[in-house]
Amino acid sequence: MSTELGRLLARRIALTGPISLADFMAEALGHPRLGYYRNALPVGGAGDFTTAPEISQMFGELLGAWLADRWLAMEQPSSARLVELGPGRGTLMADALRATRGVPGFHAAIDLHLVEINEQLRALQGQALAAYNPTWHARLDDVSDGPLLLVANEFFDALPVRQFEKTARGWSERMVGLADDGSLRLALAPGVTPYASALPDAPVGAQAEICEAGLALASAIGERLKHHGGWALIVDYGHDGALGASLQAVRGHRGAGILDRPGETDLSAHVDFAALARATGRPTFGPVGQGDFLRRLGIAERAKALKARASEAQRAAIDAASARLIAPDQMGTLFRVLAVGDDRSAAPVGFGDTPRTKP
Repeated sequence: MSTELGRLLARRIALTGPISLADFMAEALGHPRLGYYRNALPVGGAGDFTTAPEISQMFGELLGAWLADRWLAMEQPSSARLVELGPGRGTLMADALRATRGVPGFHAAIDLHLVEINEQLRALQGQALAAYNPTWHARLDDVSDGPLLLVANEFFDALPVRQFEKTARGWSERMVGLADDGSLRLALAPGVTPYASALPDAPVGAQAEICEAGLALASAIGERLKHHGGWALIVDYGHDGALGASLQAVRGHRGAGILDRPGETDLSAHVDFAALARATGRPTFGPVGQGDFLRRLGIAERAKALKARASEAQRAAIDAASARLIAPDQMGTLFRVLAVGDDRSAAPVGFGDTPRTKP
């Protein structure tokens, strides 16, 4: 069964020819009227996925402590832009700001900005963060200049990717075309892609992805940090430049076909952290596993403090949430954390002995 957006895309392809997976993904998620992220309430039990801030308050609290520490490391600028990309229900930022109320001068210095295109989520964020007078934007470019403290949790994975397959001729791009019955289908472009020079040598049958939007955003973040100072923290699931096709679809917490019901299905791909780090043009730390990162920030101690005043059932829930965030077989290893900053201030906590990587 098709959707209105699916029919619009089929008409477009019939008129102008196949489109890239990146174009399809951009429309499926961000179409001004019919895109998934324009209309759905994707986060939580009633949505299509659950993010770390919804699992436990500890996640946002520890990230808040990290951001406050970076503000101190920046020599406490009197005005700083606190920015979250894709804030969901506002849970992460609400927990982060609650946990940092005791940091002298921090709340007075920050100016909260939320990058969000979903009006329903903006309303929920407004309720959760009303005390902090947030300003909303559709793009990071719209946030005013100034020292930056940025967090992006599960944001880069939803940016459009191009997908490629190595054939006997060379790297060919996977496109979205039409089957004989008029339905959407995947097929390889007949020739070698112009992106071949950006892809490594690999055997026939190998697959690869490039996220141009993610690299452009990482570059924009790096430019802001270069000219105005600050730090960024990126948390997502991904890898360090591994080949493969990771694009997946989820609807109602269950797997779905990539082309199935566009506009009603979530699409995401694993983040190439090595490529992001290079694109920033700034010193970076990590990526490290989310489990190691949260342990170094003190999640065990925070869990112990919460359990001290909790019921038996609440203590069990705290233990379960902690395990989900840090266990290697849950979110602890697949999810990774990258910090982007400068080469002047002290090294950020959470990254152990990971050396600073210079651009």
